[in-house]
Amino acid sequence: MAGAAEADRPEPWDGRGPGGYQLGAFPAPFLEWNDKFRDQVRRYWRGDPDMTRKLAMRISGSALKFDHDGRAATSSVNFLTAHDGFTLMDLVSYREKRNEANGEGNRDGHSHNNSDDLGIEGPTQDAAINAARARRRRNMMATLMLAQGTPMILAGDELGNSQRGNNNAYCQDNETGWVDWDHADAEFLEFCRRIVAFRRRHPILRQKRFLHSRSRVIDGQVDLFWRRADGEVMSEPDWNNLGQKLIAAEMRVASGTPDYLARAHREDALFAIFNVGGPDLVMLPELPLDRCWVLHVDTARPGLVPHRASRAVQVAADSVVVLALEPQPIVPRP
Repeated sequence: MAGAAEADRPEPWDGRGPGGYQLGAFPAPFLEWNDKFRDQVRRYWRGDPDMTRKLAMRISGSALKFDHDGRAATSSVNFLTAHDGFTLMDLVSYREKRNEANGEGNRDGHSHNNSDDLGIEGPTQDAAINAARARRRRNMMATLMLAQGTPMILAGDELGNSQRGNNNAYCQDNETGWVDWDHADAEFLEFCRRIVAFRRRHPILRQKRFLHSRSRVIDGQVDLFWRRADGEVMSEPDWNNLGQKLIAAEMRVASGTPDYLARAHREDALFAIFNVGGPDLVMLPELPLDRCWVLHVDTARPGLVPHRASRAVQVAADSVVVLALEPQPIVPRP
């Protein structure tokens, strides 16, 4: 059974014959490993220029690759790391692979990892660098859990597992290749539990229909808005701005979803902000009087207690902030 389940999740480089690698070419009901998600999310959070539009495409399920021939928005298997390559901890700790122990002169393993060490290569006692690495891991894990598609997590990433920079540890049946349960990063593990639970509570993040910024027949509401920090909808010049460092996704039930007529009386919406730039004040979309935005996730404050937000929310540098649309608490008259 495990083998059958794995066969339903091919890798795009498994293709044979003319064309070879063809992301999105497998038919329904296959789910496909999406290496573009992996590479572009890494590059966005590394601060590479001209990544905002690419991040938006990955957050919305990579529809250009997968929305065809009846395929669902769950077709994209989104991942940050896998059995080949760096662990998530090593992704933020090493610029270069460290595969000498494999006995191949460090020639094995992929050299193009889109990784970063945030100041010092490998383990360090520098508190500021370790804090930045922890924030980067939270940002990427939050991005994974907020994207349309099917998320995949490498075992041990939730614990802060490291292979000491070895990105091809298939031959390391020892401390390098094992998952270290004894030195788990308790704070990051708790963050992972919370963001996974958040995804589970919000079906908007697990839709089978793609979000295409289309108006719904029942209420005219658009199912996806991309917004700037001032709350305005992103324009074409904004998308083409190489310096655009912040983007916000206002996600709702997808247009064309068969059951959304029955759900209209309890409209769901999420507002997810991805900021790889400096601190910023983000204006939130206006709501009816009986609804409010509740702040649930802030990667700059991993211990955040959910609370109602005001008209604007302060977003720290290099962070992800997520709010959910909820009923406004009714205050009884005296």
